[in-house]
Amino acid sequence: MDFTLTEEHLQAQKMVREFVRREVAPLIKEADRAQTMHPTVLPRMGELGILGICIPQKYGGQGYDYITLGLACEELEAMDTSLRVVMSVHMGLNSLALLQWGSEEQKQRFLKPQAQGKKYAMFGLTEPGVGSDVVNMASTARRDGDGYIINGEKMWISLASKAHHILWVARTNPERPDPHDQLSAFLIEMDRPGVARGDLHGKLGVRAGSTGWVSCQDVRVPAANRLGEEGEGFKIAMSCLDNGRYTVGAGAVGLIRAALEASVSYAQARQAFGKEIGKHQLVQAKLAKMVRDYEYGRLMMLKTGWMKNQGLRNTREVSLLKWFATDSSFEAANEAIQIHGAYGYSDEYDVERYLRNARGAMIYEGTSEIHMLMQAGYALGYRQDRELRCELPPYDEAAWQA
Repeated sequence: MDFTLTEEHLQAQKMVREFVRREVAPLIKEADRAQTMHPTVLPRMGELGILGICIPQKYGGQGYDYITLGLACEELEAMDTSLRVVMSVHMGLNSLALLQWGSEEQKQRFLKPQAQGKKYAMFGLTEPGVGSDVVNMASTARRDGDGYIINGEKMWISLASKAHHILWVARTNPERPDPHDQLSAFLIEMDRPGVARGDLHGKLGVRAGSTGWVSCQDVRVPAANRLGEEGEGFKIAMSCLDNGRYTVGAGAVGLIRAALEASVSYAQARQAFGKEIGKHQLVQAKLAKMVRDYEYGRLMMLKTGWMKNQGLRNTREVSLLKWFATDSSFEAANEAIQIHGAYGYSDEYDVERYLRNARGAMIYEGTSEIHMLMQAGYALGYRQDRELRCELPPYDEAAWQA
């Protein structure tokens, strides 16, 4: 493994970094206070190609590799978590699922406009009474002639009020003995009769993003909107989480970096007891932990991105990345507030927003406790990953950029 970034990696990273610093930085405080997504964010991410950054060019994307996706998420969350959340749901949980599981017709109809930034996509797994316990979801999809009738409600859905369609997981085969084989996945357009949705407010963090609910009441979709085969919904959902967790972990690495940079700047400027506070050893200890966790997290991100580029199963590795980086980002943001003192407790400085944003990532895409149990299961030999019908396509530069 060679983790040296290529010229293409650096160019893409620079583009995303300049975008957030030039176009998002002046807006983010007010958007966070207003608890609403700024209307220019999604269109600009689409225009710049960020929403299709690692999708092959023949499907409207930029043709970069999966490491580039991780680098982009790092830069986005270093500014604000809401930007990375867009990539997690639109790219990690939806577009890459289409790339992996979609038919050619589905790729042309759904993936291409998503990669071009003309349409936005979301993912529907969590329900009002079901989070981590996926197999016990209440949503149903009943076969009816040449289509399906879908009923149910999804909760805590990112881009709920913004996206054009949702990848929806529902129960289709309740008679099958293994509950993992009872679920199927569907692509549901938001303009179909019976679909309703709305935003949630009052969140602790990620306030500059759209988070809400989506409801289906007797919504008819054609069989052509089913992703994969009947009974493959659980496998599809877990493969989506492998990709979504990669974006969450990579973004958390960016939040650690942001907390570190803000803390270094403040520690060099603030004076206490006759010298800048950066010269006090207890402050240095906090900064050193941030440095350590940033480097560890970034190495995990690069390794996992490399595995994705090779087409290797990475469920274990991406779980470890997500668990370590999100927990570490919360700790880094918490220590950044401590370094800033009373100023860190107000929104005059960004670090209080970092703390609020970091807390959510320890819950979604699998709680920290879920990932802890997963890692113990791997270590003890108790956990066996289910076989997938297909894996995420390995990166091929010639094919991706053709």
